Parts: sequence; structure tokens; C-alpha cells
Amino acid sequence: MKFTHGWTVFALAWTALAIGPETAASAAHATNPSAVEIVRQAVNNECSANGGRAKFMFADHKQTARGSQTRLIAEANEATAGMLVAVDDKPLTPEQRQAEMGRLQMLADNPQELGKKQRAERDDAERTTRIVRALPDAFLFESDGTEIGTDNLGKPGDELVRLKFRPNPSYTPPSHTEQVLTGMQGYILIDENEHRIAKIDGTLFKEVGFGWGILGHLNRGGHFLVQQADVGSDHWEVTRMSLALTGKELFFKSINIKQDEVCSDFRPLPSNLNFAQAVDLLKRRNAELAQNHEPNGSNQEHKSVEGSASAQSVSLSNPPARGIPCRPGRRSEWRLRG
Repeated sequence: MKFTHGWTVFALAWTALAIGPETAASAAHATNPSAVEIVRQAVNNECSANGGRAKFMFADHKQTARGSQTRLIAEANEATAGMLVAVDDKPLTPEQRQAEMGRLQMLADNPQELGKKQRAERDDAERTTRIVRALPDAFLFESDGTEIGTDNLGKPGDELVRLKFRPNPSYTPPSHTEQVLTGMQGYILIDENEHRIAKIDGTLFKEVGFGWGILGHLNRGGHFLVQQADVGSDHWEVTRMSLALTGKELFFKSINIKQDEVCSDFRPLPSNLNFAQAVDLLKRRNAELAQNHEPNGSNQEHKSVEGSASAQSVSLSNPPARGIPCRPGRRSEWRLRG
């Protein structure tokens, strides 16, 4: 389970909270054994896939209230590299492209900064792992029908089991990280054939404080969504995530987070790719996109990443399947802009 960016954002958004335990008014209800077992099998499968070394290059389009940014992302052994290629759906100018490539090259040539990025991604991944492992015990689950998988949700044609979830009043969070789960409810979609989590959609059902309520709060109605899909050959990747939170920080500063990200155009990369090689691949891909003026690559002929990688004597392997909380933290990728 190398952590995918969606679950990292999910973990970091919610670990800011300090939610108190449920009151006695929350009566315990026995969860459906078959439902919780479906979730537990999926979580275990996601965790066991963590050892997979599959890596990808893909396009990430992020929309916020201030506009949109499109990045090319390439996963490497040390860390995840990201290159800005468009702002508000417009390609960068030649000067902006040169500055972006220079920034990435500086990071590739600076072991100290790259080490900081690697440690940040590892810390993000550990937090996400703890949250995902807690899901079967932190919630009560109830069957809520089925859906059919699509190209960007689960596996096309597969039946997805839909389960509603709410906090389990009998659950005692072992740490602040897991404690955030006590304030959420929503639903989860699981591909029972593949034992994969296709989607999780959660909402804050009450106002919650962080820093024991001293540092601020998040308003009731805060929402997050993460979904993933089989992008080919049984490799599952996050295809969309959405986050909407409002509240107050230190009683004065408003919190207003609203973003939606869509990931597409997944291309396999060599399992032994290092960061410098990933940067080189991004530069090559960026040059192709600049030439065609297509930041999302949607109308360009699908060229194999293997051709670019082979120029650096890196061979593609047939990577193993991967699970949800899997890719090293994309939150650190945004933070360090690397």
C-alpha cells in the first residue's frame, strides 16, 4: 500500500481534528458480520498490496476556488515528482516551463531537499495506513445495495457492494490519528470480486474541534470523497478526490478548503525508476505536450513511456497489483512542489 495521494489528503485533512468520544446517547448497534467482513477483507488486501512496486506517470487536474492547475506526476523510488504544465487550462509560457523544469532539476540535484521530501511522504503514508487499517473497527456498516464499476470507478462491469457507515460507539481510538473517524458517516463502495475499495464518501455529521477546541473547529457538513479504479492489468489507482471543509482557526482565521482533483492518462513506469530519471521523463513528456498544446494529452497519440525510459537503460517490468493507501504522500508533493 504505497500511499495514493487521495488517501494522504484524506488522512492529513482529518488528523487535524481532535474529536471527543461519542456520548452515552450513541447506543451500540451490532454491525452486519458479512458487511464488516467485506470491509476487513478489502482493507487487508489493500494493505498486502503495499509491497507492490508498480509506478505510474499520470495527469492530475486540481480545481479550487482560485482556479485550476494541471500537473504531470511521475512516481520514483525516492519520492513523487510533479511538474506544473497548465494553469486555468492554459499551457505555461516558455518562460514558465523553463522555470518549472529548473525547479525540478534543482530538487533532483539536491540530496538534502530530496531527503526532506522523502521523509514527509513517508510520514504521510504512515498516517494514512493507520486510518485505513482502523476502518473495519471504527464504523458500523449496513448494506445499501450495489453499483456497477465504470472506467474511473472500480473495475468496469464488476458489481460494487455499497455499505453505509456510521461511528461505532464501542470503538476506542488508540491515538489522535484514528480518533477523527468518530465524527464521520457516509458510504463505501467495495469490489467484492477484487477485494478493493472503489470509493469512500464521508461527511462530518457534527461540528468538531481540533486542538481540543482551543485552536479552532470544523463546521458540520464537511465532506470528502476518494475513488479509485483499475487502470489496467489489475493496477488500481485513485482517479478522483474531493474535499470541502469550512470552519475557524484560532477563533479568527476562517478555514475554507474546497478542491476537486481528477487523475487520468495513467502510463506504467519502470519499477526501478529513480527521481532524476522521473524528472527526465517529465521533461520529455512536457515537451511533447507543449508541442501539441494539449496539457491533458487527451487528443495526442498515446505514446509508451517505455520508449523514453529505455533511453536511460531502465527496463519496464510487469509490476504487481497495488492497493488504495499506496502511493507516497501526494500532500508532500504539493507542499514541496516536487
